[in-house]
Amino acid sequence: MKKYVLKRAMISIVTLLVILLVLFLMLEFMPGSPFNDEKLNDAQRAILYQKYGLDKPVLYRFGAYVKNMLSGDFGVSYNISKNTNITTLLQTRLPISIRIGGQAVLLGTVIGLVLGIVAAIRHNTIFDTITTVISVIGVSLPSYVFALVLSYYLGFEFKLFPILYDMKLPFKSSVLPTISLCMFTIATIARFTRTEMLSVLGSDYMLFAQSKGLSDKRLIFVHALRNALIPIITVLAPLIVSLMTGSLVVEKIFSIPGIGSLLVTAIQSNDYNVIVTLAFVYSAMYIGIMLAVDILYGIIDPRIRLAKEGSHEH
Repeated sequence: MKKYVLKRAMISIVTLLVILLVLFLMLEFMPGSPFNDEKLNDAQRAILYQKYGLDKPVLYRFGAYVKNMLSGDFGVSYNISKNTNITTLLQTRLPISIRIGGQAVLLGTVIGLVLGIVAAIRHNTIFDTITTVISVIGVSLPSYVFALVLSYYLGFEFKLFPILYDMKLPFKSSVLPTISLCMFTIATIARFTRTEMLSVLGSDYMLFAQSKGLSDKRLIFVHALRNALIPIITVLAPLIVSLMTGSLVVEKIFSIPGIGSLLVTAIQSNDYNVIVTLAFVYSAMYIGIMLAVDILYGIIDPRIRLAKEGSHEH
């Protein structure tokens, strides 16, 4: 297992470096410049390019960026907050996006699992129908629709929660965006849990477990749910990244100072360092979570780990 994890970790590091290189090459050919101020003439732009090292070959800049990145230096912003270290920009924004996204993932996963399990156990009853309706609504309606509805009723009409994000009330301000973001996760997890649980409950494996006289609780949570978890985790992994790295529309509706809006602003203003850093953060989180999922596969079902290790040996 250790050998497999180490190998996957090395592949993840190489993948991140390739992604960074591709980003640098894409930015090299992207039209425009970080210094688009009409007051600047060509000579002044050339001085700025020299000052920030943008006049150097792309591979040289890539090597310098990776070297600085290893020491925690992601460079400075050219436009959004001139000469401000990008680490400083992320120190306030990244934790907010991760916290709200983490709350949405946790809430959506727990509720989705409960709904899916109940729907499978009470198949073809009112509980199953309610879960199906919730799943259809949650998947069909975008998160910003829930955000607008919640803002109007819970924020404006009943004044239970702040409509706009307030740094002085971080938890209370995060309730509405968390609920808005978690609806799609609830719907997706509930749908997959119901389908997988129904498949497992009707299998020969479960009939054999029932014949051993095991309690219903043990049958459901130890045997059935464990076998249904692998496809659920596969679906959940990309959802975690998308939620924890911020949803632009929801951030805009609730005026959340997260990294989603920062990325769009950086792209619009050609702030190269901010674009590269945020893309690196997205990629690192995605690859890290997929690595964790691979490890979880082996823990939940050792047969998968043995099969993978066997294939690598061959």
